[in-house]
Amino acid sequence: MTTLLQGSATMKTCFFREYVHEVLKIAVYEPGDDLPCIVAHAPELPGCITQGDTFEDARDLLIDAVETWVLSAPRDGDALPVVS
Repeated sequence: MTTLLQGSATMKTCFFREYVHEVLKIAVYEPGDDLPCIVAHAPELPGCITQGDTFEDARDLLIDAVETWVLSAPRDGDALPVVS
């Protein structure tokens, strides 16, 4: 079990994969400004950003980035954000 999901004013504990899935639902994908790439970031997780040549590459890399962020946050003393 991992951290929290927020729904209609209540919070619940969830599994790691469920938390990652919820973060990915609100991920943002944009074309790169200077390079022909797709930039992907998870707004709920500060600094969680990556890029790929295609949308699929960017999403795969974002999954890795989100998982790494979620696993390293508690070790670094950071709380996991509530994902709504």
